Amino acid sequence: MSSPKEEVVGSMNSEGETASESRFTDLCKALKVSEEVISEATSLLNEIKSILLSSSFGGKGPEEMEIYCHAFVLYCAIKLKDDLLKEDDKQGRVRLSDILRATSLKLDEFFKEAQQFTIKAKQIMGDRYGFDWEDRLELKQLEKIVRMLNDARKFFDKTFGDFFSFGSISQRLNTSEISKEIHRFGWLLFLTLRIDTPDLFKDLVSCVHGLVAVLAILILHVPVKFRNFSPQDTSRLVKRSEKGVDLLASLCNTYHTFEDCLRGMMEKAYKIISETLNRKPILASDCKTDLMNYINTEGLMYFNNMLEEGLVGPGIQALEKHYMDVVGSKGEIDEMLFMQSEDKSSVGAPDLCDNKSKYETLASPTKTITNMLNLPLSPMSPSRPNFIISNPKILQMTPVTTAMTTAKWLREVISPLPDRPSPHLEQFLSLPDNKILTNDLMRRAHIILEAIFHNGNSFDISWAKERKFEASKLYYRVLESICKSESNLLSARNEKNNNGSGNNLAQLLSNERFHRCMLACSAELVLATHKTVLMMFPAVLESTGLTPFDLSKVIESFVRHEETLPRELKRHLNSLEEQLLESMVWAKGSSLYNSLLVAQPDLGPEISRLGLLAEPMLSLDEIAARHNIPVSGDLPVSNRKRDTSPDQEGTEAPSPKRACIESGSVLLERNCFTPPAKERLHSLKSKFHPLQSSFASPAQPNPVGGNETCAEIGCKVFFSKILKLGAIRIRSLCERLRQPQQILDRVYGLFQQIIDKQTHLFFNRHVDQIILCCFYGVAKVSRLNLTFKEIVSSYKKEPQCKPEVFRNVFVGSSNMRIGICHVDIITFYNEVFVPAVKPLLVGMVPSSSRLEEKTSAEGGTVPGSPKVSPFSNLPDMSPKKVSASHNVYVSPLRQSKMDALLSPSSRSYYACIGESTHAFQSPSKDLDAINSRLNSTGRRLLTGRINFDMVSDSVVAGSLGYQNGSSASSDGVAAFGLPVKREPAETD
Repeated sequence: MSSPKEEVVGSMNSEGETASESRFTDLCKALKVSEEVISEATSLLNEIKSILLSSSFGGKGPEEMEIYCHAFVLYCAIKLKDDLLKEDDKQGRVRLSDILRATSLKLDEFFKEAQQFTIKAKQIMGDRYGFDWEDRLELKQLEKIVRMLNDARKFFDKTFGDFFSFGSISQRLNTSEISKEIHRFGWLLFLTLRIDTPDLFKDLVSCVHGLVAVLAILILHVPVKFRNFSPQDTSRLVKRSEKGVDLLASLCNTYHTFEDCLRGMMEKAYKIISETLNRKPILASDCKTDLMNYINTEGLMYFNNMLEEGLVGPGIQALEKHYMDVVGSKGEIDEMLFMQSEDKSSVGAPDLCDNKSKYETLASPTKTITNMLNLPLSPMSPSRPNFIISNPKILQMTPVTTAMTTAKWLREVISPLPDRPSPHLEQFLSLPDNKILTNDLMRRAHIILEAIFHNGNSFDISWAKERKFEASKLYYRVLESICKSESNLLSARNEKNNNGSGNNLAQLLSNERFHRCMLACSAELVLATHKTVLMMFPAVLESTGLTPFDLSKVIESFVRHEETLPRELKRHLNSLEEQLLESMVWAKGSSLYNSLLVAQPDLGPEISRLGLLAEPMLSLDEIAARHNIPVSGDLPVSNRKRDTSPDQEGTEAPSPKRACIESGSVLLERNCFTPPAKERLHSLKSKFHPLQSSFASPAQPNPVGGNETCAEIGCKVFFSKILKLGAIRIRSLCERLRQPQQILDRVYGLFQQIIDKQTHLFFNRHVDQIILCCFYGVAKVSRLNLTFKEIVSSYKKEPQCKPEVFRNVFVGSSNMRIGICHVDIITFYNEVFVPAVKPLLVGMVPSSSRLEEKTSAEGGTVPGSPKVSPFSNLPDMSPKKVSASHNVYVSPLRQSKMDALLSPSSRSYYACIGESTHAFQSPSKDLDAINSRLNSTGRRLLTGRINFDMVSDSVVAGSLGYQNGSSASSDGVAAFGLPVKREPAETD
């Protein structure tokens, strides 16, 4: 490895800054942005560009990143400035599509970079535009809309090709003009239907109903010679009667749509065609054409010659004009760009479907994983994700088919249920003290679900009402199943212990947090089924006053107690649980930290320093007032005030290492960390503790018995899930890196020890960030030829990969980094991870190697170590000049850091950023950057720049008064008044 990275003291190029500002001004003028907005955007750019363009992991060069920065800043200035304008003043406003078209950027790439920008600029943007600036920017919602339209367009392409034989829509050369015209007409009719009834098209299920309605109209109007089906085809059109094929019923059977909704969509489409195209509808039964042969035309309408060859063009022009008249400059995305597959190359129609959207992770960290760490590792075998993709059944599950099959389950299984607790559930709600919880249960469900589905009046009232009823019915159903299970569990436990307390569930059923988690989970499933773009997770948590840690306690029970839950929704909950475990539960304000204060008091100072504790949970009164929800009757007295108890997080705690051992995870079997048989037996028993202990107050004693608190029991369960999740991801990444079983065991062992002994490293961070650092640390200790670049490159192929994991790692602000709270993964590894984990890394080195290093440190030599200076007591304080014609020098590290960095026992643990001037940059680019730095002219000199012209090695040595081996003065630098302002980054 190369020596520690040396700090280059040079000058900045003011010409580059001026050129960048000039390019930004040219972009604004090209888009005809108003002077007021240009001034706002320029001011924002000057304040924020240094943070947005700061060095971080990524494959884009400075010039390319500058373009993304300009596009992001301009969009922010326009969007947040125009937010304050009246609706009439927004006409002619520059849209996001216009900005991306002018900068030749793709939507999907812009969204990826914008995510990083919002993280870096959070503090500055918040101070400038208010705490809600991200919500007003609507970038996440826009990305969701783009994905939804992309899925809708793909569905339309496929169904269009199934019913009409023009050739492939995705191949321009094989597609006739008439096919493109009819396809464009159908998509424009869908867009017009969507903008005329926007409240019904904010979820994928509504979009599919609209597209199937358009498809039915096309089937009745496209000339017979272009059909790719026959009405007599019983395999495709399965619903029939004496009058012929029931077209709508057959389409509903094929695409899982609801016939009443489909007929309503067709009525709206008929009105659009009649008014926009100025065509008079006639009853299809009165139409004398072969188009209607063998089709039951009852209730269907027809428009003469609407899609005949040569007559489609005027209809397209009329629909386009209507679309632009209605939408104008209101929408940020030009939806007409999602026209055909060949248009994906254009701005606004990106191919957002990658491997991660083709399949969903099948494994849940809460499930039993058998011998995960001991699966046979074959370097030639494909990785797990590739294996899953090769399964044809999984490939068939598109976002549309997933949404429609789950919507069918809601419609057929959940909707027929009563909208109140069943008699059996009411029996559980009748407590021994004669208190009946039924009214409280229904009132709470009303308030919480109203807060979710009527959030800011985002949804159509009728749509929201239907979704609310579905969620409440699902809630009552699963709650009853859980009550039965918990009651049986308590009865069996009491019978075994000769305890006569019975199966009283009063503690659980009286727990406010538990019920809100159940309601949030039910609402999330309903929203996930319809794939709405307005309520994206974690919106349900924000509406209910819960934290991610709260919800993580109930997901496993919810899945286990609803047997009819479709596989797709189970996968959604599994994926949701992974999101919670990997980062959300570690974020600031998570109730996890309230439990950790009880379970691990030694973490209290760090939790307090970072301000991580959760706020008290909002009462039902406060939620009702915040969302202006009318309620009848008085609310329960227990909810009049905020819950100021330590929040019923009966979770977690003692040593996380011991927690994972006692949790009964088969994950650890046949592993060097396998617990003794007696501990395993205890773990299997403790795994099935009653659910009510998870929601009890953290400091409350375990209701099942024992000397542990509910926080300790809950934390054991939580950390066992983290270990399972880590094992899955470590295994997958190890396969991609083609590392042997020994390395896998070491990485997992280090990860396990960090959870146990350095839990604070997870605070405010992502689990994968710790895993990546564990891999590199083990690689350094094991002396593997494995770089951070190779590790992160392999991690990028993982389905859960997000760029912010390795680009933005929380470190907090310090004297060295005022205002900067996030750095790249290498900086985090060097400055935070290694100092904390160094004792664990040292412990992984074989004893023989440590003895050898000790001997070398006492007088021997270590290969690759710096040569011993003849002046061993005199630090070399002389800056080194690296250019004969330019005043560019490198300055040394502080002696204290040099000693720590170059000591034989620790020097190999740090990451070498010296591999590249920028992460993931090629050597040739490194040399170009250095040469450009040395050869640039006309540079603006830094104020207070260190001037080393008159300083030589001899002068420095003489000034330190080195005589006869005496120690050098520690303030030798001060003798010359050298203001060393920057400290070089620590690397290996």
